[in-house]
Amino acid sequence: MSHNSGWGQPHPGRPYPGQPYPGQPYPGQPYPGQPYSGQPYPGQPPYAGGPVPRWGGWAPPPPQPGVIPLRPLQLGDVLGGAFTAFRRYWKPLTGVILLVQGIGILLVALAIGITAVGLDSRLKAVFDLPEGQAPAADDVVALLLYGIPVAVLLLLTLVLLTATISALCPAVIQEAVLGRPATFSALWRRCWSRLPSVLGVLLCVGLLAGGPVMVLYAACIPPIIASAHDASPPMAVFVLLLGLLLWMPVAVWVTIRFGLAPAVAVCEGLGPVAAMRRSWQLVGGGWWRTFGIAGLAYLLAAVVGYIVQMPFALLGLFALVPAVMTAGETGDPGTLLFGFGGYLVCVMIGMAIGSVFQLVYPHLVLSLLYVDHRIRKENLAEALAAGVTAPAGNAGA
Repeated sequence: MSHNSGWGQPHPGRPYPGQPYPGQPYPGQPYPGQPYSGQPYPGQPPYAGGPVPRWGGWAPPPPQPGVIPLRPLQLGDVLGGAFTAFRRYWKPLTGVILLVQGIGILLVALAIGITAVGLDSRLKAVFDLPEGQAPAADDVVALLLYGIPVAVLLLLTLVLLTATISALCPAVIQEAVLGRPATFSALWRRCWSRLPSVLGVLLCVGLLAGGPVMVLYAACIPPIIASAHDASPPMAVFVLLLGLLLWMPVAVWVTIRFGLAPAVAVCEGLGPVAAMRRSWQLVGGGWWRTFGIAGLAYLLAAVVGYIVQMPFALLGLFALVPAVMTAGETGDPGTLLFGFGGYLVCVMIGMAIGSVFQLVYPHLVLSLLYVDHRIRKENLAEALAAGVTAPAGNAGA
């Protein structure tokens, strides 16, 4: 796959966001605020008879080689383009995500198996005690320590899955915008090569948005636990609630301002700090629009994911209800366990299928918002159209 056509950082003569343009406009491009001059859209050949004709006062439509037209995007363009990209590239998207999920599930299952071997004696020492006898403190601490490896592996799996999706979706959008095919192996290589930078972005943004919350919890939870038997709630409870209420808007603002950093890291090949700085510049002046479209994308993903999961949950109920009724008549626990097992299998299959869309769609929307911001501020549409119309040997120039 070719990744350089029009996707690098702006040309030295092209301004960064917020800077005035120092020279002449690109061919066919009016200055900001000036009317369209009648020149063809980027990538279209000039009209043989002179100026581009207008039908009813309208200019010809912009080129659309892929899932979006190469012009500033509207709400429908972003949401519909993300749906189209998911529909066209669902096979490699699902393959990469299921591969990462499978590796994580195997690691967590291995940790649970190792933990279960050592938990047998500890569980008896804590829970299987004579009436009135309290468990020893060493046994309780050891029981808690056994669960740490499972929790750490589960957290690492979630972080790795999030970083993989954040690196995968911009790579898909790079191909989808220009209508190019994408294979599993090509996306996997692209995703793996940019995974360290995307991981760095996620960790930095997580620390900026969630670091104060962790400090607040560390300061307030010990006094709350120490005064658990008091009749009235301690002051630390009010401090914790007030701190969370005040910090939540700031955390959302920071997250949206750096929300395009993963796409920058993938499409422009920048490191974590440079990608965050670039995202800060691109989102500047368009925070509310980015926030609204991103929030709507997460809402749509949740609704569609729930709709996908519902048939599997109903199918599981058809297996569970007869098993419960039969177990109530015969008293056979094996029948009840079989019914619960079938229900859980159906629910997990539905969650696995629905979660692919729930996890991928918002990141596809954020990647298209990155493209839209660059089209609006840096004339990316012209570079992309030139990459489409250029000969094959010059596509990566």
